[in-house]
Amino acid sequence: IRIGGEGGTHSNSIVYYCLLLSPPLPRAYVSDYQPGRPPLVADRAGAARSAAVRPACSNSAARPLRGEGEEMISSCPICNVQVLTAELQWHANAHFDDDQLQTDMELAHQIALTQSTPNPLLLDTHQECNNLFAGDPHAQGASSSIAGSSSLQGSVLDEQVSCLLQAQLRSNVQEIQGGVMNLLRACLESEAGSSTSMISGHVDHYQSLSSEDKGWGCGWRNIQMLSSHLLKQRPEAREALFGGSGFVPDIPSLQRWLEIAWDKKFDTLGSSHFHNKVYGAKKWIGTTECAALLRSFGLRARVVDFDSTESSGPHSKNGKHAPKRVQGPMDKFLIKNVSPTSTSSELCREDAENMRGQQVLVDWIWNYFASRHSDNSDSSRRVLVSDKTPLYFQHQGHSRTIVGIQKQNGQHGNQDRFTLLILDPGHRTSDLERALRSKTGWQRLVKRGVHTLRKPQYQLCYVDPGIASSEEMEQLKTIDSILVRF
Repeated sequence: IRIGGEGGTHSNSIVYYCLLLSPPLPRAYVSDYQPGRPPLVADRAGAARSAAVRPACSNSAARPLRGEGEEMISSCPICNVQVLTAELQWHANAHFDDDQLQTDMELAHQIALTQSTPNPLLLDTHQECNNLFAGDPHAQGASSSIAGSSSLQGSVLDEQVSCLLQAQLRSNVQEIQGGVMNLLRACLESEAGSSTSMISGHVDHYQSLSSEDKGWGCGWRNIQMLSSHLLKQRPEAREALFGGSGFVPDIPSLQRWLEIAWDKKFDTLGSSHFHNKVYGAKKWIGTTECAALLRSFGLRARVVDFDSTESSGPHSKNGKHAPKRVQGPMDKFLIKNVSPTSTSSELCREDAENMRGQQVLVDWIWNYFASRHSDNSDSSRRVLVSDKTPLYFQHQGHSRTIVGIQKQNGQHGNQDRFTLLILDPGHRTSDLERALRSKTGWQRLVKRGVHTLRKPQYQLCYVDPGIASSEEMEQLKTIDSILVRF
C-alpha cells in the first residue's frame, strides 16, 4: 500500500497498522478508484475498500454549497470521528500530512478500543444542521417562506448557531513545545547588534495544506492564527468566540460561521460579492471577511487601508474609500497597477511613492505594537511583548500574519531600520519550528525587510479589547476602514 502523491509516500507499516485496527468501512466510503491515483485507504486485498483522493486543485473536489441537497454522515476511516460525507475527503486527507503521522499512530490505538456504531444523536444533529443551512422548509423551526431567502428568521438563525456548536470541528495544528512566539523571542534576544523588537503574545502557526487549501486558504489560516491569540490571551474573547468552544475551528466550520455573520447582516455589501455563500467554495477572502466574522461575536475588529493618493478612490459617507475598478472584495489586490505603456518617469515616480508608503506602513505598525506592552517595568529589554493582537496582513495575491516588528537602531546618523516579523501560512510549521529551535535560517522564514514592501496597497485587520454592547454591535455591522494615504 502506498499513500501520497508526487510529493512522496508514507511508510507501509503505519498504514497497515491503522488498517488492522480500523473498523470495516461502510459502503458510504467507497468511491470509484481511478488508475494512476493512489487510494486513501485500502484493505489487505488492496481493492475492496478504498476511497479515492481527488487533488486539491480539482473543481470536483469542492464540498457542496448549502442548498444543493441533503448530505450523509460518515465516520472517518482513520480516527472514527463522524463528519459530513461531503467533508470526509477533507478530514481524512489531513491525517496523511507529515505532521500528523505520530498523531495517527496514537489514534490507531484508541480506535481499537472504540465502538464503530455511529451515534444516532450525532447523526440527527448533522442532518438537522445541513437542513437548516440549506434552507430546508421541513427543518425544525423553519417555514416554507425561508427557503431561498437571504434573510433568515431569528429562530432559524439561532438553531443554525446551536447546530454548528455541536457540529464544528477543531482544526488540526502542529503543537510546538514552548510555543512559536517564545522560540521567536529567544532568537531575537540572541541576535547581535543593537535592536528592539515588539512582538505579540501567544500565536499558533496554521499552515496551508496541499490536501485542503493550498493556493486559496491563506485568509482562513490567518483568521485561525488571529483566533488562536484571542482564545489564549483574552478571556472575554474566549467566552464569545465560536460559541465559547475554546478551540479554533477548521475551515469548513469557519465558512459556516462567516455565513451566519452575513445572515446577521454583518458586511452586507461584502457578502453580496459571494452571493451570501462561501461554505465548500475555494474562494479567497480578505480583511473585511475576517472583520465581519469576528464582529459577529461582539469583537471590535478594525480594518486599516494603506493606499497611494492617486490610486485611492472617492470617499463614502461612512469614511471608507470607494474601491476603484473593483468587482469583488479581493479584486483590488489583483489589479495590475502598471500598464505595459508606462514610461520610465512614471515607473520612477511609482518607486518613490512605494518607498514613501513603506515608511508610512512600518511607522504605523511600530506605533501599533509599541502603544501597549506588558514590559513597561523594563523598557531596556531587547524584546518586549505587546498586548496588541497580531495583524492580519493583506496585499496583492496573498495574506500573512504580522506578529511583531524589529527596529535596528541607526548609527552614525543613519535612520533606524525596521523589519516585519511574519508568520506565513505558506510555510510548513515543522520547518518553522526546526529553524527557530536551532536558531538557524529562521530569519528567512520570519523576517521581511522594508524593501520587500513594494505593493501599492495593503490592508490590516486587528482587534481592540473588550466586547461590544448591543448598540455598538449594530454599528459594527458596517465594515468601515481607516484610510492611511501615502
